[in-house]
Amino acid sequence: AVNPSKDVDCFNPINMGRLALGKPEFLPCTPYAVYELMKRENIVVEGKHTVIVGRSNIVGRPMALILLQKKQHSNATLTICHSRTNNLSYFTRQADILIAAVGKPETIKRDMVKEGAIIIDVGTNEVEGKLVGDVAYKEVLDKASVITPVPGGVGPITNVMLMQNTLKAAEKLAN
Repeated sequence: AVNPSKDVDCFNPINMGRLALGKPEFLPCTPYAVYELMKRENIVVEGKHTVIVGRSNIVGRPMALILLQKKQHSNATLTICHSRTNNLSYFTRQADILIAAVGKPETIKRDMVKEGAIIIDVGTNEVEGKLVGDVAYKEVLDKASVITPVPGGVGPITNVMLMQNTLKAAEKLAN
């Protein structure tokens, strides 16, 4: 395993444990990107019903841990769904904020989204040579108050968060 002090992706179980305890050394890059995006766009998360579709150790679980923290830009009311959730649309239609990270192309359709919802599409799937998200973007675009595109949404911010974590690790190791 990667030394926790150099684990800029936060995959080491020690770093995941720190995140679960609310004392992370680093935040996992993709959830960190989603968090920063919402923070910088002044999206109020506190008390909002946030549905995360996806439970991976890379996005879904750490995203839930970040949004549950008792701090500014967190304190969400969470529902976590996944590829085996029965009647997924029942849950997604209740979401004030919907984070799609299930890893299946265009899983989230128009009828699965609440009018005015904020939709963060983390999915990256290749379909017929094109990159598409987990949300049927064109179908949902006019129903959402905010929606991130794929490509060009969360992905580039993820790269910035990786660089930020790398710089933080280098600075700590240099001291």
